[in-house]
Amino acid sequence: MDGSVAVVTGASKGIGRAVAEALADRGVLVVAVGRDAGQLAEVAARTGGSALECDLRQPGSAERVVAHALEAFGRLDIVVANAGVGYAGDLAAMSADRLAELVELNVTAPLQLARAALPVLRAQRSGRLLFVTSIAGALGVPGESAYSSSKAAVEMFADVLREEVRGDGITVGTLLPGVVRTDFFERRGRPYDRRFPRPMPPDRVARAAVRVLVSGRPSAVCPRWLALPIRLRATAPRLYRRLERRFG
Repeated sequence: MDGSVAVVTGASKGIGRAVAEALADRGVLVVAVGRDAGQLAEVAARTGGSALECDLRQPGSAERVVAHALEAFGRLDIVVANAGVGYAGDLAAMSADRLAELVELNVTAPLQLARAALPVLRAQRSGRLLFVTSIAGALGVPGESAYSSSKAAVEMFADVLREEVRGDGITVGTLLPGVVRTDFFERRGRPYDRRFPRPMPPDRVARAAVRVLVSGRPSAVCPRWLALPIRLRATAPRLYRRLERRFG
């Protein structure tokens, strides 16, 4: 990966910042994309990369991100679509604007970014796309129906896109993190109040992201034990829901 160029969205803080730093430690030139100019500047200084303040919900933003990477470093090898927002609460109480923002940032933005990056990656006959989704997209969390479905949509998109780019030298992967110690829960409208599982640091997720990119694996769960409830839900959905209602 040394000398590769990567775009990382949502890089101002949290998982995105940790991924940007982890990639830089592997010799990757990082384009840190986000909405906080001050924090992006810190990330760029730490990684020796470039910062781009950009609202991915805006039309043309995906093309702008790709163009910035090409202008700054002359190529684009890796795209980590990490930016996203959450929502916890009664769907009927969710405003139409909040729902639109969630779908635009969690679903439309990564799809648009992949679309804009594909011509460049195909021309190079190489590239890596990684979508940071969520365990909620595999399990479906009551009280987070909009968020869960948005992440599930990206999981399906990545699965199908992987088939579409077979033979193009492009890998497509997803990473499904569990509970991460960031301000995500403050912004989603409900704090994290469970004693288990305990939130993990963002750098643990970043290490998992690097492993997916290096290995070319189609998908990974972090922490790995969360693969167990995913399997249970897939094989015995009614049992899984009964256990979920009882134990949370």
